Order: sequence, then C-alpha cells, then structure tokens
Amino acid sequence: MFMEQEVVVDAEGQILGRMASLVAKMLLAGQKVVIVNAEKAVISGNKQSIIEEYKEYVLSKKTWKMPEKGPKKYRRPDMIVKRTIRGMLPYKQWKGRVAYKNLRVYIGVPQEYSDRPKIKFPEADASRLARRYVTVGEVAKEVGWSS
Repeated sequence: MFMEQEVVVDAEGQILGRMASLVAKMLLAGQKVVIVNAEKAVISGNKQSIIEEYKEYVLSKKTWKMPEKGPKKYRRPDMIVKRTIRGMLPYKQWKGRVAYKNLRVYIGVPQEYSDRPKIKFPEADASRLARRYVTVGEVAKEVGWSS
C-alpha cells in the first residue's frame, strides 16, 4: 500500500458548481481532497434571487404537525459546499460513499494546511463571470449562520 497525498484546494474566488464537479472527479479517482476557504466560493447569478431561493429551500418545513422531521438542511458554508459535492457523487453506491469520506471542507485555513501548496482550478475561476455573483458565506449569513 502507498500513502496517498492530500490535495488542498483553495475555494476563494472559485465558482461553486464547477469546482464541485472537478473535486468530485478527483474523489472518484481515489484522491483525498481538502477544501479551505469554503465561505469564499461564489455562486453565479443575481444575489437576491439566489438568497431567496436558498431561504425557501432551508426554511421550508416538511409538514405542519411535525416540522422538525424531514431532510437536514445546512446553514454553514462548509456544509453547503460539502453537500454540493455530494450531489455530484454517486452517493447511494459504495464507490460514492467511499469517495465522500475522503473529502474535508473547512471555513478559513486551518493551521495544519496554512503552509501547504494550494491549487485553484482555472476553469472554475470567478473572473470568467461577466455577471454578478454572491459568495457562499453571504448566502449562509442570510439564512441564519452566525460566524
């Protein structure tokens, strides 16, 4: 057996969906991936429509009688990014669950990854966007996350 090296991805200024699809491919290939600065990833589109859509998703209740029962919906930026990547993995199969376990997502940069080289995906860079965007941290604060 060989020791696998962790790949550290800096999410600052990266488009969330494009970055998530590239990270999902890396995870399915068997690599261990660590994402730092998750709150600085961006979602393209109009700020108000994105925030209202996510508020409707997070704050909706399953039923009137048992509102606490139902799917878990995240408000933290690292969990939003992690859940986005999970949506791009075949999570209901064995290989998808194994790949998902090799993913770590952090808000900010932890001490052990501060001196490690970080990669960014040029095809997922937010400078390619001609229109507006909103960061994952802003969306999380609007739906109730307190840093």
